[in-house]
This record gives sequence, structure tokens and C-alpha cells, in this order.
Amino acid sequence: MRLEGKIAVITGAASGFGRAAARRFVAEGAKVVLGDIQEAEGQAVAEELGDGAVFLKCNVTQEDDVAALVDAAMSSFGGLDVMYNNAGVVGAVGPIAETPLEEWQRTLDIHLNGSFLGCKHAARVMMSRESGSIINMASTAGLLGGQGPHAYATCKHGLIGLTKNVAVELCQYGIRANCIAPGSMATTMVAQLVAGDPNAIDETKERLAKMSPLKGRPGVAEDVANAALWLASDESGHTTGMTLTTDAGVTVGAGSNSGAFEEYAPFIAEAGKRGLDT
Repeated sequence: MRLEGKIAVITGAASGFGRAAARRFVAEGAKVVLGDIQEAEGQAVAEELGDGAVFLKCNVTQEDDVAALVDAAMSSFGGLDVMYNNAGVVGAVGPIAETPLEEWQRTLDIHLNGSFLGCKHAARVMMSRESGSIINMASTAGLLGGQGPHAYATCKHGLIGLTKNVAVELCQYGIRANCIAPGSMATTMVAQLVAGDPNAIDETKERLAKMSPLKGRPGVAEDVANAALWLASDESGHTTGMTLTTDAGVTVGAGSNSGAFEEYAPFIAEAGKRGLDT
């Protein structure tokens, strides 16, 4: 019951990281407002979770929809403690010289502007309560180059910057802002890319297990849900402005096979001299 008594809003809650977080949050005692553009799937998640959850159709590119999620938390459950800006898509894909402007703009609208709106409306109610946790969904594509398509990577870099700035502004109100940066995880979005089928989760796990720096251990949605749980809980109460990776060490160089650890060699000093002075 690490979230007992807390009220959370989760966008992109119909599948993937959002659905996993919704399940975990409710299991840990939270009440949740779920938002997603996928109406039938989102409603099914809410029904599965019972009285602890309500669903609203939400297009995060529309400010009124995002504001309605926050208002629903206030009217249905009496407050807002956690805002998890999770909604996202792969978006525009392809060479920079061939990327259509409309697809580029749509990707930014969903990832970057959608999260901005979530931060804005969460702050609107959290400031008077002088507490709260805002969680944004970044990516290893926001920390390294070449980890995702151009528009996606741009959004994720931007989200990390937004999170830091929001953390600086809102700490005076007791509000924390952090983000999570996953690597490739076995979700429907990645399954579509890896296996050509959003439902091929088992096949995706097998492929990711072979690629993972952590031998045989693929990343799964629950890994991100667990990170979100910690950031949502009071256990992370002195943590703000942080990017928490769930990437099996990719962003610190794990799996790079640099050869630096392969075998012992005597100490190398100036001009290639070997060994320690005696």
C-alpha cells in the first residue's frame, strides 16, 4: 500500500506503460483517473480496476481534454497527488530530408505539448495543495543520439529539459517533477517495430532478451511501472529533477563491449611505461 490515499492521473493508460502503471498504482492503494484516445481499451482497463479507477477519453494534444482529466481527479476523488504524463506514439519516422512537416508537428504535439499540458494543469491544482509528484515519460532517445527517430528523439530531449525546469519552479510548492527514460521494452509499440505485430509481446521479449546488456533479461512494461511507483510514492520524497533510466545500463555504456574489462594488463604509466614504481 505504498500509494494508499493518493490520487493519480495517467495519460496513455489503455496499453503499455500506462496500463501497467494503472494496475500497479491501484494495487498499491491509489485511486486513478485514466486518459487515452483509445476509448474501448481504456474503458476496459477502468472496469478491470473497479471502483478505484475512472476513464475519460483524452487526446493529449487538446488542452480541454487534459484539463478534464485533472478536474475529474478533483471531482471524483477529491484531489491530485500524481500526474503521470505517459501518452506517446512512435510518430514521424525516416530520414531528416524526407520527414513531412505535418508528421513532425504531430509527434511534437503528442509527446512534448501533451506533457506540457499535463504539467500545466497538474500544477494548477497541486500548487494550492503544496504537494504532488509529476512524472514525465522520457526515453534513452532523450539521453543519447541514434536511439530513435528524429522527432521522437527531439521530444524526449525536450521532455528532460522541461522536467528539470518544472522541478526548479515548483519545488517551492512542495511539488516534485521527475522523468523515466526506458530503453526498448516489450510493449505493443515496440512489438510493432520489432515483430511487425503489436500483440507479439512474447516474440518481442525473446528478441529483446538476446539484445539486452543484462544477460537474458528483456525490459517489460512492469519495469517502468515500478519506476513510476517509486517516483509517485513518498519514498522518493527528496528526489526532483531526475531522469530515472530503465535501460539495462545502455546509457552508461553497458553492452558496448569496449574490451576495457577483458583481461588484466600491468599498470600503464607515462610514455607507455608498464608497472608501478618501486
